[in-house]
Amino acid sequence: QVQLVESGGGLVQAGGSLRLSCAASGRTFSTYGMGWFRQAPGKEREFVAAIGWSSGISRYADSVKGRFTASRDNAKDIMYLQMDSLKPEDTAVYYCAWSRIGVVSTPSGFDYWGQGTQVTVSS
Repeated sequence: QVQLVESGGGLVQAGGSLRLSCAASGRTFSTYGMGWFRQAPGKEREFVAAIGWSSGISRYADSVKGRFTASRDNAKDIMYLQMDSLKPEDTAVYYCAWSRIGVVSTPSGFDYWGQGTQVTVSS
């Protein structure tokens, strides 16, 4: 079992920045990758970013490429999402997820999920 807890969400104006954190606990020694997804009201959950736990290799959705940066602190078992140049369309609940596969972008590739943190970007 792996437990994930997100933090760092909030309300920010367009053009601003936020940094999300995801703390992992439990059987984290078998981590191959972690990712961020988001879900806006009335929409399906969508991929945002993923990062390889050992390699640090990352991948991003086209909608956030160049604005968001995923990183991780292996010693603390924490993953981060630095979000810059935020837009109103980035408003959503952001979820972190844990994968035993690697740097994947589909929800089916993740085994454990956090409870989510709300990000609201005002225009």
